[in-house]
Parts: sequence; structure tokens; C-alpha cells
Amino acid sequence: MLMKLDLAPFTYDGTGDFHLKDWDTGVPKAAKGLSEAEIKTEIAKDVEAFSDAQGKLYAQKRYSLLLIFQGLDAAGKDGMIRHVMSGVNPEGTNVVSFKQPTAEELAHDYLWRTRVAFPPAGNITIFNRSHYEEVLVDRVHPENLLAEHLPGIDAVGDVTPQFWARRYKDIRQLEHLASRNGIVVEKFFLHLSKDEQKQRFLDRIEQPDKNWKFSAADIRERRYWAEYQQAYEDAIAHTATKRASWHIIPADNKWFGRLVVSKLILQSMARLPLAYPEVTAEQKAELHAALEELTDGKGA
Repeated sequence: MLMKLDLAPFTYDGTGDFHLKDWDTGVPKAAKGLSEAEIKTEIAKDVEAFSDAQGKLYAQKRYSLLLIFQGLDAAGKDGMIRHVMSGVNPEGTNVVSFKQPTAEELAHDYLWRTRVAFPPAGNITIFNRSHYEEVLVDRVHPENLLAEHLPGIDAVGDVTPQFWARRYKDIRQLEHLASRNGIVVEKFFLHLSKDEQKQRFLDRIEQPDKNWKFSAADIRERRYWAEYQQAYEDAIAHTATKRASWHIIPADNKWFGRLVVSKLILQSMARLPLAYPEVTAEQKAELHAALEELTDGKGA
């Protein structure tokens, strides 16, 4: 039997004010008794249930699932995706990692590369970072916008609050379009504390098997911690809707965060009327004919 966990405290759907400081980065009191072994066992059960639901999703080809993961450096996005999605069928599943825009991508509108990566019917697509970088990194570093060929943006001073308001509106409309066309959008912000990020950076330096993860650029970006917190708070506050809620995942404890995400994904899938397609009378006749051919020796 799957563990019951109150998921409401981890979701913001745009109702009421949103302040990031009000959301925990650590394990809530109600769940502090869970051991890592118990959590791993529960995640394994969730993955099995998710795999079953994915089979129906893929066969039915009516809905699709878009999972968006955002978080600061060292928040655990890669590990989250690897563990929570470990049991899904690679066929019908795709992970997209959005890096620095290419020249071709910069020649299009800022949502173009996101739209073309949305999942087709029956599929699951995971975004490791996403279109939200355009209101996060670009918000902290507005000089990036000067390379996007934007009308009226010739200097950083041209970037006004109205500019960001328009981008939030664009994103809401894009996600509503996806929702109306059967794409279920689930957005996860891995909420990491500054102290935990520091410890993870130190681990990357001090532990040889983690040296490959270290990037001096991550340390430089850490200097903008307050700016990123504000950018995330504004982005979440302006783009959380009933159709595309944000899930604020406590990320200081990696395994608990993974448990919450696995439960939220299962909850999302459970809301869909998933079922294997019904076999028509014509298809049943074809199956019967094929069975006869195989069993009477003709199909040997």
C-alpha cells in the first residue's frame, strides 16, 4: 500500500499572496520520522505505479505530461529526474535540458524552443530548466536580452517592469494552450536553502568523485542569491494557475524531496481518465483470425 502524504502544503495555484520565505526548504515536522530507507522503498512503489499509468497514457494517446523542474545550482534537479523517472519506459519519454540559447534559437521568439519540445499525445517530457530561464536568469542578468533581437530593447535601461509582466502573461497563455490540448503541466521548484547550497558546493570541491560537478560559474551566480530569490518569487507568483500550479519542493533533504515529487506526479496521473483503448469488433475478429492461423500450423 502506498504511503499517504498530505500534498496540499507543497502546491501553490495562484490563490492568495506568494512569498518564498514562507515555504520550507527542509523536511516538515509531520514527516520528520521517515527514514531514508523507508522513503526509498516508497519511491520504488510509486515508480511502479507510475510505470503502469504511463503504459495507459502511451496506449491511449489522448493526454500527455510535461514535467518542469527549476531550481538554483546544486538543488538536485538531475538526481531528482534520475530517481523519480527510473522506472518509466524510455519509449514515450523524453528529457530536454535547456542550455544557453543557440544562434538559431535567439533568432526566434523566446518561447520557440520550448513550444517545439512539448510532448506529443501519449508521451511524457521532462524539462530540466525551461522557458522560465527567460524570467529568471534574464531577470537577474537583463544584459542577456540584448542578444535576443527584441524591438525597443537597445539597452538594459529599456527593460521595464511592464516587460516582465508581458513575459509572465505569455507564459501563462502558453501553458493554458498546452492544457487545453491535453498536455498536463506540472511545475516543480526545488527550494534549496543558501546554507545547503554552500555545503553541496563544498562537497563538490572536497570530494574527488564530485569534482566533475564543480563549476566556477556556479560560485559566481551564488553572489546573486537575493536577486534569484526575488526572481523566483515573482515568476511563481505571476505564473501559478489552477491549470498549471507550482509545486514548491523542500530540497535540503534530497530523498524527501524526491518522495514528494513522486507522490505529486502520481496524483496528477490519477486525475486523468486513463485506460487502455477498447478493442473493436473488427479488431477482435482480426485477433481471432490471427490466433487460428498461429494455432493450426499455418503461421509456423
